[in-house]
Amino acid sequence: MAVEDDVKGKVDEVSGKAKEVAGVVSDDEKLEAEGKAQGLAGKARGLFGDAKDKVEDSAENLKDKAEDAVDELKSKFKK
Repeated sequence: MAVEDDVKGKVDEVSGKAKEVAGVVSDDEKLEAEGKAQGLAGKARGLFGDAKDKVEDSAENLKDKAEDAVDELKSKFKK
C-alpha cells in the first residue's frame, strides 16, 4: 500500500534528521552520516509510494476504459 510507504518514508526522514542533528551537536560524524542516509532513504521510500499511487491510478483508468470499450462493442452487436 502506497500510504504505508509514505508514512514509513516520513518516519525515516524525521528519524534521520534527528540523528543528523544529534551527530552535528555531539560532533559524531558517523551518526550524522547515518542520519543523512536514513533521511534520504525515507525520502526515496516516499517517492516510491507516490510512484505506486500513480501506477495504480493509471491501471485503474486503463481497466475502466477497457470495460467501457467492451460494453460499447456489446451494445453494437445487440442491435
